[in-house]
Amino acid sequence: MLLGTWNLENLYRPGGKFGPKDKAAYEAKLASLAATINVLNPSVLGVQEVGDPEALADLAEMLDGTWHTTLSEHADERGIRVGFLTSLPVFVVADENRFPAPLRPVQTGDSGRPADRAGRGVLAVTVSTRAFFFDVAVCHLKSKLLSYGDGRFQPRDEGERARFGAYALYRRAAEATLVRSVANRLLKGDGREHDVVVLGDLNDEVSAATTQLLLGPPGSEIGTPGFDHPDKGDAQRLWNAAPLIPAEQRYSRIHAGRRELIDHVLVSRSLLHMVTEAGTGVPGTTATALPSVGDEDPAERRNAPGSDHAPVWIRIER
Repeated sequence: MLLGTWNLENLYRPGGKFGPKDKAAYEAKLASLAATINVLNPSVLGVQEVGDPEALADLAEMLDGTWHTTLSEHADERGIRVGFLTSLPVFVVADENRFPAPLRPVQTGDSGRPADRAGRGVLAVTVSTRAFFFDVAVCHLKSKLLSYGDGRFQPRDEGERARFGAYALYRRAAEATLVRSVANRLLKGDGREHDVVVLGDLNDEVSAATTQLLLGPPGSEIGTPGFDHPDKGDAQRLWNAAPLIPAEQRYSRIHAGRRELIDHVLVSRSLLHMVTEAGTGVPGTTATALPSVGDEDPAERRNAPGSDHAPVWIRIER
């Protein structure tokens, strides 16, 4: 069984402010996305940047076999949200965007009301198979791309850049705390007994503080001396599968020519021993071809086929 996450980048139907300008560009985008998904053949794919629910339905119709779509009710100011494409039955168990108490609202700009909720919702479902069932959450944390409140993507000065970088970090950390809160409930007190997966575009790399917030108790990450030594912390931990990805594939986006792994798959202890493979892009390939993106308006790539992210996935065998 393959489980993955993929930021589909500006998935809107044509004609709007953010989607492709014409039908031809839209169909080219869908065809590119569908070709990759058909090769991946995931049982569950967490998706981000779905701007139009109808566009995700259009994509599902282009896939081989029968697919179900499930989307969060909580969208950001561009209308993008998270969701799932799955060939298995699912049941929604959480769809949340408010920061957990007692976390207070965070500053998001030089003026205006602080934010008390995530930009995009955190959606969790229970997935059923003939062999077992498990819970999966999908998220999309605040982007590192800075916008300055009036349509600008470049600061007036370096003081403004630093402030808005801090605001983005505040929000991303608060959103990571929300994701961890949802994961805590899915773990039901013991991830050694309950199968839980967290999928998402975390907009930061493995060692980033915001990513680390999702892991729970430190000390047993893959590749560390404590990995093979179970302890009480295993009940609450999540493990990032990133170290299992071959080094040459260990990126999901290219920013200013630099490879970054900002999309992640995390699993509970009960599933960790079932992970037989992890990767990015299409299984069997040694590298993922992606465009290099910069700090420009996301709408500048509205007519681009495919996505500027690579899918990140794991294979599990029970």
